[in-house]
Amino acid sequence: MEIKILGSGCKNCVNLAKNAEEALKILGMEATITKVTDMQAIAAYGIMRTPGLVIDEKVVSYGKVAKPEEIVALIKNNVG
Repeated sequence: MEIKILGSGCKNCVNLAKNAEEALKILGMEATITKVTDMQAIAAYGIMRTPGLVIDEKVVSYGKVAKPEEIVALIKNNVG
């Protein structure tokens, strides 16, 4: 599984990455977490507000910092 954090590297993006790591710990899963900061690459996902959360190339959240519990649910609903 691959998780991408879309954003400029702002505080919200950093917090979203931490929350994604926490969600993976809760689930006992491992994944690659990649931070995407290139604005053209972010725009290619079709989001207008960051931070964005992408699981296996599917945008599952954007414009807010999802809590670890929310990310757990998003992972469960979008993986395998």
